[in-house]
Amino acid sequence: MRARLEQYFQFQELGTNWRTEILAGVTTFVTMAYIIFVNPSILHETGMPATAVTAATCLAAAIGCLLMGIVARYPIALAPGMGLNAYFTYTVCLGMHVPWQVALGAVFLSGIIFLLLTALGIRQLILESIPRELYAAVAVGIGLFIAFIGFRNAGIIKADPATLVSLGNLRDPGTLVALFGLILIAGLMTWGVRAAMLIGILATTLLGALTGLVRWNPQAYSPADLSATFFQLDLAGTMKLGLLEIVFVFLFVDLFDNIGTLVAVGTRAGLFDRDGHIPRVNRILTADAIASTAGALCGTSTVVSYIESAAGVVAGGRSGFTAVVCGLLFLVALFIAPLFGVIPAQATAPALIIVGALMLTHTEDIEWNKPVVAIPAFLTLAAIPLTFSIANGLAFGFTSHTLLRVIAGEWRKVNWLVYVLTALFLLRFFYLGKG
Repeated sequence: MRARLEQYFQFQELGTNWRTEILAGVTTFVTMAYIIFVNPSILHETGMPATAVTAATCLAAAIGCLLMGIVARYPIALAPGMGLNAYFTYTVCLGMHVPWQVALGAVFLSGIIFLLLTALGIRQLILESIPRELYAAVAVGIGLFIAFIGFRNAGIIKADPATLVSLGNLRDPGTLVALFGLILIAGLMTWGVRAAMLIGILATTLLGALTGLVRWNPQAYSPADLSATFFQLDLAGTMKLGLLEIVFVFLFVDLFDNIGTLVAVGTRAGLFDRDGHIPRVNRILTADAIASTAGALCGTSTVVSYIESAAGVVAGGRSGFTAVVCGLLFLVALFIAPLFGVIPAQATAPALIIVGALMLTHTEDIEWNKPVVAIPAFLTLAAIPLTFSIANGLAFGFTSHTLLRVIAGEWRKVNWLVYVLTALFLLRFFYLGKG
């Protein structure tokens, strides 16, 4: 049985083993475990019961991770996406006064459309149409993005009305704990310790507990609470209100956020073949689409691929068993979710910073001496962290790539689908800039 599993997950071909994959899965889970509590805290503002959303978050993430690991066999973890949950809450439910049941119906419909686009091969065409030079730029941009999030969560940087961002209070206890974790992880990696990320996160959490940073206030919770949101979506209401715009936003952002994550993690893990294609890409996209529909049925916003998967890849994860381990841990969390509230943001922030730094190695794959390549690449990698959106980075990259190729007289070298996507991106910019 063990030999069969090793063969199925291609341990020998990928140069991995059980210990490495389990360690990588645990690392990925610990790095993204914050979503178990952050997602309910956001969706609760729509009127959704917090405990029900907690259970839905764990179950949807478990389904997504297990599908990705077993069916697609890639070390990519999934969970309800940050950003889309905020759009769900603040724009759709609170801003447009749409009941959360109706909004869940829009999420479900976007997932069904995802499945259809995947079955028709359209998502695969979009993925393959991305210019090669933008692959590396997306990976670097997401590296800067998650490093920025890490710096913010650590308190090393803070918002500033005059300069947008500035140096935080480095004497703050939480920031000092995060700096300890940053130095510890970096030092362990310098010594070649494979479990550096996991050891660093756990050690930083322990220090946070000893210094009073971690405050554990468990609430009454049961997986049975899921019934309050399970299958509570209102498809009839969604169709009646004609929420095509909302469905499109869920679809559009999820599509390009997932493509960006797939490109970044795939590049980091060396998953692309010699022609720049990802084997079993249909399974990856199908698993993602099914996870989104399952999330809506459970009672949470759109499920997406998580860039924190890169932490597991850095820890050595190469096969789908990394995602399986992460999915099993989310299942465990379904029953003991309050325990994971112990891990503070200051403990995971150093891991995000380190992963971001390591992803910058892909800058060497960009031909910086060619303006037609360098400028779209730079706009892509800069726009992702500065606009807090992977989709925006891809939009800038696609648009500038197309325009510069046309200006250079190389319009025949541009894939026809890139022209279509560029037109859609321009319409998106026009729409976003209306008000």
